[in-house]
Amino acid sequence: MIKVVIVDDEHWNRDIVRMFGAWEQFGMEIVGEADDGLDAVQVIEQMSPQIVITDMRMPGVDGIALLQILNERFPEIKIIVVSGYDDFNYTKHAIRYKAEDYLLKPVDPKELNAALQKCKDELAQVDDERRLVPMDLELSQKLSSLKQLLRYTFNDLNEEGLAGVFEQLNRELGRNQAAKPKLLERVIQEMLLFMKELAIDHSIEIVSEAVPIAQAAIVTSADAVAFLSQSYLQAMEQLIQQRKNKNRLNLEEVRKYMERNFAEPISLEQLAKAFFVSKEYLSKMFKQEYGRNVTDYILHIRMDKARDWLTEDHFSIKMVAEMVGYEDVSYFYRVFRKHFGIAPGEMRRRGQV
Repeated sequence: MIKVVIVDDEHWNRDIVRMFGAWEQFGMEIVGEADDGLDAVQVIEQMSPQIVITDMRMPGVDGIALLQILNERFPEIKIIVVSGYDDFNYTKHAIRYKAEDYLLKPVDPKELNAALQKCKDELAQVDDERRLVPMDLELSQKLSSLKQLLRYTFNDLNEEGLAGVFEQLNRELGRNQAAKPKLLERVIQEMLLFMKELAIDHSIEIVSEAVPIAQAAIVTSADAVAFLSQSYLQAMEQLIQQRKNKNRLNLEEVRKYMERNFAEPISLEQLAKAFFVSKEYLSKMFKQEYGRNVTDYILHIRMDKARDWLTEDHFSIKMVAEMVGYEDVSYFYRVFRKHFGIAPGEMRRRGQV
C-alpha cells in the first residue's frame, strides 16, 4: 500500500481530504495526520509515507517551511499542496520544492483524485527507473550545480552564459555512458521543471512551440541538450520582450522580484540589466520610493527571514544561513550580529523575535 500523511491545522479540512480521496482504488492508506509542520515531520519520520498532502498557512512551522524540510530530508516523497489562498508566493514555493499539484480549498474531489493518480503514476515510474536506469550520483550532483548557474544566467538575461551552461551539460552527458533514452528523459523533465520555476519567479508564462515536436525526436544526448537550450532561449526571449514592452520602470515589480529571489546573489547592476534601465536611475528611484537602497533592502529581507526561521529549533543556524543566501556561515554570523546587535545563537536562546 502507498502510505499517505495529511497535514492541516483545521481538522475538518483533514476530514474532507480523507472523505474525498479514492484511497482503496489507488492502493493507498492514510497512515497519519498532523496539524502543523513540526508534528508532520515527526509523523513522517515514524511512518515513512510516499505522499504528503499539506496546507500552506499553519501556525508554527508552516507549509513553506515544511516543503523546505521535505525537499532537504525526504526528496523522494510526493507532495500535494492544498491551500485556501490563490497566492503567487505559495505557488512559487510549491513548484520550487517539486509539489505534484496545488489545489485550492474547498477541495474538488476530481482534482484531488487526479493529483493522487498523478502521484501514483510518478511513484510507479520512479520504481521502474530505479530498476532499469539508476541516476548516476555524480551526474545528479552536476545537474544541481548547473541549475544554480542557469538561475544566475537566466536572471541576468545572459544568452552567452546560458549557452555555456548547456555546453557543460553536453560534455557531462557525453561522458556518462548510461545516457540512454530513459535517463535522457529524466534529465529533460528535471530541467524543464526548473525552467517553469524560473518562469514563475519572473511572472512569465512559457510558450514553447518546440516542446511537443522536438522532445519526441530525442535520441542522443546532443539532441536532448539542443532541445533544452532552445527551450530556455525561448523562455529568456519572452522575458526580454516582456521587459522591453513596458513603457516605464515598475518599481513594485522590481521589489517583488527581490522578495522572491532574496536568497540569490542579486546586485544593482544585475537588476538594472534585467529591467532595462541604468543602475543610476534604478538606484535613485528605488531609494526614493522605499527609503533604502537596493543592497540595504535585500539585506533587510534576508535578516528578517533569518530572524523568523531562528524561532524554529529544528532549523540549524547553518541551514538558516543557507536558506537566506549565505554559504559562509561565519560571514552570516558577522552580518546578523551587525544588523541586530546580537549573535544568531544568542537571539535563539533569549527568544528575542
